[in-house]
Amino acid sequence: PAGGVSLRRCSTRVTLEGINKPVIDRIIRVDHAGEYGANRIYAGQMAVLGRSTVGPIIQQMWNQEKDHLKKFNELMVAYRVRPTVLLPFWNVAGFVLGAGSALLGKKGAMACTVAVEESISDHYNSQIRTLMEQDPEKYKELLQIIKQFRDDEREHHDIGLEHDAE
Repeated sequence: PAGGVSLRRCSTRVTLEGINKPVIDRIIRVDHAGEYGANRIYAGQMAVLGRSTVGPIIQQMWNQEKDHLKKFNELMVAYRVRPTVLLPFWNVAGFVLGAGSALLGKKGAMACTVAVEESISDHYNSQIRTLMEQDPEKYKELLQIIKQFRDDEREHHDIGLEHDAE
């Protein structure tokens, strides 16, 4: 290489050596599907409530979910994980759940948000425990991502409670 700089193309893939591939595949596939579904829920809510007073709040949470989905799309490539075959189902079901809850009004949409985000954050906590039991150093990057996303989901949960989900 000229000047000590490698001209080799960069890879977005991670070293798969030594990882528990079935566990990582399951985690990434499930999280990708969950974030995809969450995106569709918020899309449905925005279709109904986007121009209401709660629209900007839903949009803010949806923007974070879009970032989560983007990251899991990248992780699927990096770890060579195939998506779930249920994505077409999540596409429709997520949108219907979002729009249906929003048709009940702000309280219905926020109640849906609280229920979904609580479930997702509990799910992330379970994955964090699994990766910590496996090897926290080996899965350090993935753990950081999941912990951050879990915290974002808890924030969405709390926002829902602050906006009359009860």
